[in-house]
Amino acid sequence: MPTKTVVENDVEIIMPKLYKVMLLNDDYTTFDFVIEILKTVFHKSEEEAINITLKVDREGSAAVGVYPYEIAQVKIEKTHTLARQAGYPLRAIMEEV
Repeated sequence: MPTKTVVENDVEIIMPKLYKVMLLNDDYTTFDFVIEILKTVFHKSEEEAINITLKVDREGSAAVGVYPYEIAQVKIEKTHTLARQAGYPLRAIMEEV
């Protein structure tokens, strides 16, 4: 899924499309669980995780990272799997950048 070709020193580099992963707010998933997902799946610091969680709560969604398609998909699937195992409806989506 390339979007851009860059030529450097006569070498053609194909850059993959990037996707923004967003967490969506719901009325059931706890702040603590969202913070834990952000730390474990998205490798955010405690402070970053708290700030993103508050933004999701206030605005309904928040971007948590930008990744190539396959990595974004794996992170979304991992988030959904962990949330369902814990009994939460937390959802993540991706949007092309």
